[in-house]
Amino acid sequence: MTSPETLADAETPATPPATHRWSPVLAVALATFTVVSSEMMPVGLLTPMSHSLGVSDGISGLSLTITGLIAAVLSPFTPVLLGLRDRRTTLVAFMLLLGLADALTALAPNFAVLALGRVLLGAAMGIVWGLAASLGPRLADGPRTALTMTLIFSGVSIASVLGVPLGTYLAALLDWRAAFWALALLGVVSAAVLATTLPALPVHERGRLSGLAGALRHRGIAVGIAITAFVVLGHFTGYTYVRPVLETDAGLSSGVIAACLLGYGLAGVAGNFTLGPLSGGRPRTAVLLALSGVTLAIALLPYATGGLVTVLLALIVWGASYGGVSVSTQNWVRTADPARIEASAAVWAGVFNASIALGSFAGGLVVDHAGNHAVLLTATALTAAGLLLAALSRPGDSRPGDHRPG
Repeated sequence: MTSPETLADAETPATPPATHRWSPVLAVALATFTVVSSEMMPVGLLTPMSHSLGVSDGISGLSLTITGLIAAVLSPFTPVLLGLRDRRTTLVAFMLLLGLADALTALAPNFAVLALGRVLLGAAMGIVWGLAASLGPRLADGPRTALTMTLIFSGVSIASVLGVPLGTYLAALLDWRAAFWALALLGVVSAAVLATTLPALPVHERGRLSGLAGALRHRGIAVGIAITAFVVLGHFTGYTYVRPVLETDAGLSSGVIAACLLGYGLAGVAGNFTLGPLSGGRPRTAVLLALSGVTLAIALLPYATGGLVTVLLALIVWGASYGGVSVSTQNWVRTADPARIEASAAVWAGVFNASIALGSFAGGLVVDHAGNHAVLLTATALTAAGLLLAALSRPGDSRPGDHRPG
């Protein structure tokens, strides 16, 4: 019998008609692409934004921190906040909010208004992330769940490869505000696509805070979330500051660095589509492969800066491995207890976003006080801790009392 703490997770999959089987999945992938592109766009536009708003680059950089922290706070409470609201209606509404947030950012006459836009974006991102991570099993049957999850998370990888560079290019042709107007339009388009392709996604049990606590009391879920925290912390501790490493230690020019990072991004897309399907049936294997590659690449990068080929190889391994992190860790959490999909996915999304913000912040402290090699060493230690935890655990690990009601 399903306990109250399972929230709304034990819903019957809402599989659309066969002729439209993949359209709702691709619609959710478009939503994740739009969300991540909106979140990360300031990375490519930091300098023109700073000049236009009359603030320092450091102040402009807070636009990323604001969004990440708001999303991190909201994501875990998504099932509780939404109650019995249909998940299709919710996704459409919050994608429209995302469009409004990007429009407000584009119109911002000063940093205060821009910060308000980024707060709204964080709210939209937190809810969309909190729901998207749990939708795979509701949009496809068992054999197709792994591919469904892979496609949903492909939006994250593709945003890194295409979304931010295209926005940066548009900003160079027009101005930085044009990039956010384009994202605002994409948010509205994404909402329309979701509204026309998603099946109804009703919920019959109200989410409770006890359900979130129940998910965390399950050892397999808790371990999967801890693994996620370690690898995302480590990744963003190092990757946020990879450009100074390539400039200072490897002596690469801006154009060559851009080409290397493009190679990293393309490898990330490949990693998502390679490790994603594997993680559907063998999540532990996929997580071990992903974390092994990330740890190895970060550890070797300081010693690979003597030549372009070795730098590129390290970045490709890093990209391909990290590209599979989102889908493989989420599949670990999902496999640990399928009865708590929405609750565990919401907590996972919150931890993921919090780890992005904390990793970037921690990396900044380390690089300022100890230098480039120290920041990569710190990143290696964090991802290695996640790898060790994964090696010593399994998604199905549980203990007596894991399944008791709150």
